[in-house]
Amino acid sequence: MNLVNLESAAKAFGPRVLLDGVSLGVSAGDRIGVVGRNGAGKSTLLAALAGTAALDSGRVTRAGGLRLGHLRQSEDLTGRVRELVFGTLPEHAWAASPRTRGVKEALLGGVSLDSRAERLSGGERRRVGLAAVLCGTHDLLLLDEPTNHLDIEAISWLAGYLRRPGQAFVVVTHDRWFLDAVCERTWEVAGGQVRSYEGGYSAYVLARAERGRIAEAVDKRRRSLLRKELAWLRRGPPARTTKPKFRIEAAAALIEGEPAPRDKVELTRLAGARLGKTVLEVADATVQAGQRVLLDHVTWQLGPGDRVGVVGVNGSGKTTLLRLLAGTLQPGDPSAAAGLRAEGKVVRGKTVRLGYLTQEATEIDPALRVLEAAEQVRGTVDVGKRELSAGQLLERLGLGGDTQWTLVGELSGGERRRLQLLMLLMAEPNVLFLDEPTNDLDIETLTELEDLLDGWPGSLVVVSHDRYFLERVTDHVVALTGGQLAYLPGGISEYLERREHGRNAAPAVVHPAAARPGAGRALSPAARQRTGQKELSRLERQLAAVTEQEAELTGALAASASDYAALIELGAQLRSVQADKAGLEERWLELAEELAD
Repeated sequence: MNLVNLESAAKAFGPRVLLDGVSLGVSAGDRIGVVGRNGAGKSTLLAALAGTAALDSGRVTRAGGLRLGHLRQSEDLTGRVRELVFGTLPEHAWAASPRTRGVKEALLGGVSLDSRAERLSGGERRRVGLAAVLCGTHDLLLLDEPTNHLDIEAISWLAGYLRRPGQAFVVVTHDRWFLDAVCERTWEVAGGQVRSYEGGYSAYVLARAERGRIAEAVDKRRRSLLRKELAWLRRGPPARTTKPKFRIEAAAALIEGEPAPRDKVELTRLAGARLGKTVLEVADATVQAGQRVLLDHVTWQLGPGDRVGVVGVNGSGKTTLLRLLAGTLQPGDPSAAAGLRAEGKVVRGKTVRLGYLTQEATEIDPALRVLEAAEQVRGTVDVGKRELSAGQLLERLGLGGDTQWTLVGELSGGERRRLQLLMLLMAEPNVLFLDEPTNDLDIETLTELEDLLDGWPGSLVVVSHDRYFLERVTDHVVALTGGQLAYLPGGISEYLERREHGRNAAPAVVHPAAARPGAGRALSPAARQRTGQKELSRLERQLAAVTEQEAELTGALAASASDYAALIELGAQLRSVQADKAGLEERWLELAEELAD
């Protein structure tokens, strides 16, 4: 059943043609992802499907009685959160529905339902808008950048929500993991046309690479990038188990002889030569924001050539960690502006040249041309074994042609972000901190950035909710949780498993009061005894598991007595396991006493 159709749709803004005679349709159950460069017309396409953008020519038709939900990139929300999300539905009604209750828990944690939307932060308003769309009853969802301002955990939840049977949607996003996880078809918007590909992002990459190889119509640089991207998808981390069903023979032919994205041995050697043995060492660092502890006696080391991704829920302290490492937050010096107090010690190597991309836009003289701004930093830069001019780098990050002669003050937010990133790379740092670098970058630019970082020798720390980007440019991942840094051998999949396990185990360990006698007065003594015995058995199994894990880590520590980096890493894991064990033992003792009474 067709839900909505465009016929010969055309739309232009001044001389820019965004849709040029486009005909396409969305049927019931379709799961479509939309990709394309910034400004190519993705949001205009969604607005045309929604009927909120007047076409210059052509027409749009919709099924009778179609219930359509549209999340725009920016909306002015006014009113209380409760009314915006649940309308006039009473609390007992929406709370009784697993779907609406799940939306509230996943997206609105920490947001009061009685708050006025006008007083919320931009990220909070964005989540309220998404929650309002998801809580409605819709035949078709049109979602424009729904993953913006969501952390990795919320993005994973949203992917699961959209995979519900029968749900039809069209989603614009630059999050490639998300596209692979939820989409069965991909639309590419470019040059006023919309090309359709079967499958998610990985299948889309293969199809474009094959088209370029067979027709020889795509330039050499684009083909090289697509082959490299495909090689990553085929050889990537073990956690990437949800591959699309594309032709294995074609994929093998395309990547035959293609080297790994990075020569880790060579990059580590070059990084060591540029940085020496010491890069950054954090010893017993504690950071507090008022009464809230963001970092709790953290000891950690960043070595030459290390490429580390940092994950954690919003507000866990990831940006604070980068500020501490960068020196903008000094131990012993209170930061009145942020209300932070830091203690401990941070040692930086004498040869460290730091490049730090913050989430805030850096002030660049608006009267300068784009190329002039870049050349003020440096005229050329070495990337791996290649020397690139400022103009060539601008071209690779999507700022080519006439854009290089545009005034900085006339750039869009995404273009300004790209220029900010390029100027940072032009300074040739040997240690790079990137705080949410994928914000406002389209997939083409992200692919080019990843290729640049592949040849960049130095130490890298990345904070991002873009799962694909993290797995692509870093070699290992750490999680900031409970004020501690935990090494994740299994990457982001392990992080999500730990989070899920922590939620499931929380009632037994973190909140024992829920199982105390006062909480079970409605039960008979025999029923309370049976329930208590079951929980006691479960706690004993958990204790046996963590005791075994503690013994393994203790043995590993003894075997790594001469490896300082391993000692730090294993010590942090051991402390985390011991804390879990202490909580389980405390609850076991409390419950045993209750059952003995």
